[in-house]
Amino acid sequence: MAGDERDPTRTYAGDAIEVHWEPRLCIHTRNCVRGLPQVFDPDARPWVAAEAADADAIARAIETCPTGALHYRRLDGGTQETPPEQITIEPRPNGPLFVRGRVQIVDNDGHVIREDTRLALCRCGASQNKPFCDGSHRRIGFQTPATTSARAGAS
Repeated sequence: MAGDERDPTRTYAGDAIEVHWEPRLCIHTRNCVRGLPQVFDPDARPWVAAEAADADAIARAIETCPTGALHYRRLDGGTQETPPEQITIEPRPNGPLFVRGRVQIVDNDGHVIREDTRLALCRCGASQNKPFCDGSHRRIGFQTPATTSARAGAS
């Protein structure tokens, strides 16, 4: 979960929970903002107020982040995030692949470049942060084709 020097992970700590944000993975789906606007306010500085809600609510909001840009560490003995047992891949209409589970991304040489529980992977080809989505699909107007199963009906 650590970022590099160009775009490091930012940590926002409260008494009960630490919120970790990795900007290079954030594609601004705004799940956090919609779910807990008193904690996640993109117009405020700092934009995360880790004391503005209880740790359970903050953890639930963070777990809705589809990209893995947000994570948390409980400081109060509360439950840490548990990934689903099964890996799921959900293609988003005109967007990335949302991946859930214990995921390990490796490079061409087999070196692990990321281990995470939530990822958004590029499928438009335009990301400058491959294999991760950077939101370029919106900029280039990426469109996914209609699925053949939807056209063919139940088989």
